Amino acid sequence: MRTLRVAAAALFLAVPALMSAAQEGGTTDVMEASLAAGWKATFICSGLFVAGQTLPEIERNELSGIYPDYQRQYDQLPEAEVDQARQLVSVTYAPDVPPRMAAYRPGFGCTQLPAGAGEEALGFLPRFASWPAPPAQDRGSAIGSNVRIELKIEEAERLDPPVSAAFDEITYGSGTRTASVIVVRDGQVVAERYDRGIDNETPVRTWSAAKSLTATLIGAARRQGLIAIDYPAVIADWNKGADPRRAITMRNLLHMASGLDSGDNGSRTDRLYFAGARVIDMAGKNSLEVKPGTRFKYANNDTLIAMRALREAMKDDNLFHRFPYEKLLHKIGAVHTTLEIDWNGDFISSSQVWATGRDLARIGQLYLQDGMWGNERLLPEDWVEFVRTPAPAQPAAGNGYGAQFWLMNKSPGVPAGTFYAAGNRGQYIVIIPALNTVVVRQGFDIIGGAQFEIDRFTADVVTALNAADAERVAERAAAEAAAAAEGEVRRATRIGRLN
Repeated sequence: MRTLRVAAAALFLAVPALMSAAQEGGTTDVMEASLAAGWKATFICSGLFVAGQTLPEIERNELSGIYPDYQRQYDQLPEAEVDQARQLVSVTYAPDVPPRMAAYRPGFGCTQLPAGAGEEALGFLPRFASWPAPPAQDRGSAIGSNVRIELKIEEAERLDPPVSAAFDEITYGSGTRTASVIVVRDGQVVAERYDRGIDNETPVRTWSAAKSLTATLIGAARRQGLIAIDYPAVIADWNKGADPRRAITMRNLLHMASGLDSGDNGSRTDRLYFAGARVIDMAGKNSLEVKPGTRFKYANNDTLIAMRALREAMKDDNLFHRFPYEKLLHKIGAVHTTLEIDWNGDFISSSQVWATGRDLARIGQLYLQDGMWGNERLLPEDWVEFVRTPAPAQPAAGNGYGAQFWLMNKSPGVPAGTFYAAGNRGQYIVIIPALNTVVVRQGFDIIGGAQFEIDRFTADVVTALNAADAERVAERAAAEAAAAAEGEVRRATRIGRLN
């Protein structure tokens, strides 16, 4: 990859421009066009250079079914310009400003320049001096290297109907578009299927399922004594003067209970996701609305600040950027997962993570194993219980919430204690401790359209697994009865000979 060099004067002049471009603003036609262009640039960049998809696959998967409020401006955009040599994607949206740009760097995936920034700003993008190379790739299982696959015929046969139905675009939601389904039981893959150009080594954007990965990374950091979850003033900007936000703790953030203003929809942080803004400008600027810990409100900013707090606690960006890979992901064999960052070096870990279905299954398996991987403890002993325990403040409707994980506690046919990660367009990691099972579903569902019915699909998977257990018990009982009968015949024959 070619590294752009910029003169010191150019750098000095560009910094204020970058800072200004990161600020929140109103909604205008040109801003909507910029956001639509940012969507196109970042998804083509990540689709090509992170996921290894072709342009037709990206058009079919990532660039269709987008936010309805983007569609009008999106339809007017020209074709993207792809610079393969520099791994750079540009999308023009207005005649008097630079195009929206997203650039790839190993380990960081694709990062957007802020709206209004030109190519001279590429020199600001963080990069690894040396990428922390993963261990040998594991192509054998969903839970790590040196694990023997033993296909469980009963599960495979019983799971085939619901898994097949997940791809028919009807059964679990009309028009839903499934890319992958994986079921892991007792540490073994018992069902696995792909579609839409995706396979076991194709990363897909996790969207908000990344929040559960963020909680996992915070847990790993707590295990190593790097961060506490009840210490207030999680970031330096909130520990000043009369600022009441110093009362917000990591626990509040993980519970989605910071009390911060995040507008009508806390999941639409568009200026950050698609306008190239900085995490610290967007997530750290909002005022307090209610007392921390007293209100549940789903907000991307809570997750983003949690990860920002880890960065500030570590005080070493090189260690911080390597931490997710060296201390968690690579240890569990998740070598196809990439956390993307803003141009200021903060992980956008509320959404912008790319991972394969098998890597997501590994994360679920880590929780089934109580934070252990092999002989190494990666998460604190109480972390699994923490993330799946209902937070003090709960959603007004629907499923419950723990700590960056949802609780499948209101779903008929699903065992108690089931919890899950969930993301836009149908990304799910369902963890079923009662059956020692992980269920992963990835998709490209149309935003604003039907949602994949993960609760019902999970219930059908549970029914299939229970049926497999019953079949196995019946087969064992029949085998034991047959053996007993054969033993009786042999004994009777032996007695007859003696007589």
